[in-house]
Amino acid sequence: MDSRTHRLRTAWRIAIAGALVVAGTAAPLSANAASYPSDSAKPDLVALLSGYRDFWTPSGQGDFSGTVVNPTVLAYNDRLTVWINNNATAAQQFRALQDSEYNNNAKTAYDQSFTVSGGLGSSLGAIYVNGLNSGALPLTQALINSSNGSSGAYVSTSTAKNTFSYARPFVMTDPNATAVSGDNASCAPSVNNASSLKAMRQGTAWADANGNLLIGRVAPVTDTTHQFSPNDVPLDAAYGQPGICKGGSFPSGHTTTAYQAGITLATLVPELGPEVLARASENGNNRIVLGVHYPLDIVGGRIDGEAALAARWSDDAYRTGVLQPARQELMTYLQQQCGSTLAACIAAETPYQNDPYGGKAMPGGTAQKVTDRASAVSVYTERLTYGFARTGTAGQPAAVPAGASNLLLTAFPQLTDAQRTSILAQTQIDSGYPLDQTSGGNGSWQRLNLAAAMSAKVQVNADATVTVLGVGGAAQVFPAPSGSTSTTRALTAPNGTTVAAGGQLQIAGSGFAAGQPLTVQLHSDPVTIATIAADANGAFATTVTIPASTPAGAHTITLLDATGAVVAGPLAVTVTGVRLPLVSG
Repeated sequence: MDSRTHRLRTAWRIAIAGALVVAGTAAPLSANAASYPSDSAKPDLVALLSGYRDFWTPSGQGDFSGTVVNPTVLAYNDRLTVWINNNATAAQQFRALQDSEYNNNAKTAYDQSFTVSGGLGSSLGAIYVNGLNSGALPLTQALINSSNGSSGAYVSTSTAKNTFSYARPFVMTDPNATAVSGDNASCAPSVNNASSLKAMRQGTAWADANGNLLIGRVAPVTDTTHQFSPNDVPLDAAYGQPGICKGGSFPSGHTTTAYQAGITLATLVPELGPEVLARASENGNNRIVLGVHYPLDIVGGRIDGEAALAARWSDDAYRTGVLQPARQELMTYLQQQCGSTLAACIAAETPYQNDPYGGKAMPGGTAQKVTDRASAVSVYTERLTYGFARTGTAGQPAAVPAGASNLLLTAFPQLTDAQRTSILAQTQIDSGYPLDQTSGGNGSWQRLNLAAAMSAKVQVNADATVTVLGVGGAAQVFPAPSGSTSTTRALTAPNGTTVAAGGQLQIAGSGFAAGQPLTVQLHSDPVTIATIAADANGAFATTVTIPASTPAGAHTITLLDATGAVVAGPLAVTVTGVRLPLVSG
């Protein structure tokens, strides 16, 4: 294929994708033709993402002009973007191009409802893709596809992108910069630029002397692997097409789509939910790899996807008429094609794995390498905040949005809504990070850690409350040990639950016997980090040191009594690497 034909096909593909974003949900396929209450009660994405105005105030002109409100946050956004773009492996760049693809009307390509299948593992993922391509999964396809799937393309980011109007990373900051050869004329820096960000960017190590971010464009390729399509598929990030260069960066539409597909698939196959969610987080991160989005855009896209799928799962008619039949279809097909039970198929295959930076740790974080479920949950958790410093109040109470508990219906069908809500509350990350809306009173999608919740080990207490004893393993539910009481014991972190490895964390507790000895353990691998005793009122407050060797990611803290029984917790905590300061030069 010559370069001109390739550019024309790419322009056509981007035009189709742009139409889909603007249109939101197109006419659904026949399997989903009925009307459901949630069809006309979609989440208000602009309201959900309003915290972005704490960092940037758009002019309202729709031309990327505006005022930087918090240069520290936006500079860290830039720094991480350039690092990820510059340090991704060649293999990761290829995966990023695959994740940027939208299918066409002839269905000779694929979309993110295909690529997120990596979370199903080496065997089940291939079976799922074959089912979509062969037509053996019509209900699943109609539900999850990224073009007009009733869940996969449920919400549109068009209005939010236009509202916040922030330039993408690869868009030149300097209006006098030379236009890139082959780009559409409307993408030229003289007419399309990020000049409002020039003062913030000049003089930093991640931009040139004129304030242009040091972003490398990933060259177009043709996918001949036939991993997701029997056809050779041209892949192009389309930097020079108006639909990309002139489209707002926040929130990421591709990431929104990835999480709509990913959360849908995770809830259809909850046995592999954490891995599928980790793959969806990779889809989002791959937009940074290409240099077309920033970490905050990815966080915003995740919030969109969570709210969207919660709305769908909370719609009784849609759940019973669309989601549950698709789940039955998919589960039956996977087991038939694998030739065994789902559990046996999972045990026999290679799980989802990823090494985006060839083992190099990103600033203030980890290498985000996935090898198993525990590391999948850890990487997913790290991408909830991307290592940003808090911009709000730490240590606020759990804030689970209405309807979020329905995302755990298939993972924990035996529990009540209140119990599922409690699991989400106990696995939420701390408050105060960018885009957290805890203070708004309607819950915080930003704090939701769905991968941790779907991998929770849950104890049902005598009083019907639940205690999450750990995350990152197989989801389990079991009763409290015989003879246990329903006394309410609290374990909290008053100053927040995020701590650097080697750092100190303040914890407090109440509801214990006077003078009761307690052992403080850090999980996943149990490590005793302190022994303490409750005071005369059955309470305590102390500071514990997190071992310097603790890997970054999601962990929990529990309290054990003298017999070794867990009497409080788990308290979900996030351990980070040593956070590096911003460096200018």
